[in-house]
Amino acid sequence: MLSAAEIARGVQGALGLLRRDPAALLCFDNTMEACLRSFRLMAVTAPFYVVYSLFRYADLTVAIDTFELLAIETMSYVINWLLFPVIFFEVARRRGWLDRYPRYIAALNWINLPGIVIALLAIAIKMIMPAAIGGLLEIALQALFFYWFLVATRLALGVDWAMSALLLALNWIPSFFLLIIVDRYIGVLAGT
Repeated sequence: MLSAAEIARGVQGALGLLRRDPAALLCFDNTMEACLRSFRLMAVTAPFYVVYSLFRYADLTVAIDTFELLAIETMSYVINWLLFPVIFFEVARRRGWLDRYPRYIAALNWINLPGIVIALLAIAIKMIMPAAIGGLLEIALQALFFYWFLVATRLALGVDWAMSALLLALNWIPSFFLLIIVDRYIGVLAGT
């Protein structure tokens, strides 16, 4: 598992990226071993994701049983963690960025830990706020995560804002469609 020192260093690096600190990248080793170790965060963030999901489903009615919901959410969680690294590997290979791939993917993985904590706080606040304010909070949270991704991409790959935005779309669009598929399957969306 990950040590407390590794977790502290990774979170420090992730928060440093949010502050646009180029030195934050030094918190992530540029080796495939460090990149692969960063995927252990799936296990670290899983309990936070379970709590987040409990908040999310608290006021929703779904069309499937609890076991099926757990299986679908678990598969969605794992796929979301692995989808962009797999897609980006091909992009990195074609663009000549394989030398930067391990640090970049590790940085994105480490962003997930403080990111899920922030998302948990936001969803808890959203539950007690009026709907209009909750909607604004959701938009602000999404903007924060988009900005975080853009800054991490710029710093780790040394690309401009346009390329960062293109990679954001390459990350976000497949995840968005996965969310739609999951929500339709479990019966969350209208018309299912």
